[in-house]
Amino acid sequence: MSSKGTWIAGINAVSSALEHDIENVREVLIEAGGKNPRLTEIEETARRREISVRRIALQALDGVAGGLRHQGVIARYEAPKQVEESALPGLIEEAGGKALILVLDGIQDPHNLGACLRSAAAAAVTAVIIPKDKAAPINATVRKTSAGAADRIPVISVTNLARTLRAIKDAGVWVYGLDGEATAGIHGIDFTGNVALVLGGEGEGMRRLTREHCDQLVKIPMPGEMESLNVSVATGISLFEVVRQRLGATK
Repeated sequence: MSSKGTWIAGINAVSSALEHDIENVREVLIEAGGKNPRLTEIEETARRREISVRRIALQALDGVAGGLRHQGVIARYEAPKQVEESALPGLIEEAGGKALILVLDGIQDPHNLGACLRSAAAAAVTAVIIPKDKAAPINATVRKTSAGAADRIPVISVTNLARTLRAIKDAGVWVYGLDGEATAGIHGIDFTGNVALVLGGEGEGMRRLTREHCDQLVKIPMPGEMESLNVSVATGISLFEVVRQRLGATK
C-alpha cells in the first residue's frame, strides 16, 4: 500500500472528493461487510472512474485511518500543490478590481478552518491567506469539513503575515480587520473594490502586528448579549456582506 498522499476519511469527505476532485483520488478503502448503502455508491462511483477500490477488514481500516472517524471508508488523496505567495499579485490583477481575499490569522481548530474555507469557496474568494506557524495546517480534517473547498480555491501559507499584508496593500487592496471593539459596522463599509478581510483565531483574535497592518477595523453588529461569534460564523457573515454588496452593485 502506497503511503504517498494523505488519507481523507468519512462518507461525506470521500463522496465530495469523488465528486469535485476525483483526479486527485488515488485509491479507496472500504470496510469489508459494511452495510451502509452509501458505501456501495462510493464503491460504484470509484470503480466507474477506474479508481482502485479495496474492501478490507475493519481492524485494518482503523489502522490506516490512524484515529480518523472513517464511517467505513477512507481515500488516499494527493492534494494539489499549494499556491505560492508569489502568485498573489497575479491573482489580484486577474480579479479586475474585484479581488476578495480572506486572511485567517492563526485559526487553531481544523474544523473552524475547514468551515471558513467552505464559506470562502461559496463566496468565490480570490485567495485565502493563512500563516504557516501557530495555525492549523490543511489536513484531512480540514478537507473533510471544507467539503472539498480546501483544494478548489487558492490557499496560500505565508511565513510573515505582516509582510504579506503590506504586499497586498501595495497591490491596491484595502485591508479590513474584524474586531468586536471597532466602531464601524461592516454594513456601512463599501466592499465593492479590492478587499481583504482579516479574522483572528479562536480566543485572542488578531495578533497585535496583524491588527496594526489593517487599514480599518470593523465589526459585525450584534444587538444580542453574546460578546463574540465563532470565527467560522463571523467569516461567513463578513464574506457574504461583500457578496451582497457586489451583487447589488451589478443590478
